Amino acid sequence: MIGFVLGAAIYAASFAGGFIPTKRFVRNKLRYVDAAQKPGAAVVAGVVGAAAGIAVAALPIITVPMGVLFGIGVGTGWAGGQNSGTPPNA
Repeated sequence: MIGFVLGAAIYAASFAGGFIPTKRFVRNKLRYVDAAQKPGAAVVAGVVGAAAGIAVAALPIITVPMGVLFGIGVGTGWAGGQNSGTPPNA
């Protein structure tokens, strides 16, 4: 039971580690970049994030599902940061 809870927490951290920084970066730094606001950019970012996460899966503690969840987090974070309304300093 404790192993399941610990595994779920690690997988959630992998997803959040891709989602939160990516959303913040897209919202703050890429706000005025037109190419970053296109819908396909989130898909490309997610695929690249998953590829990077899977490549890191060669390390002993990182698994392939963690890399895939990281990529999903990056893609959804990118989509969530696109045209997110008011600027952060407004």
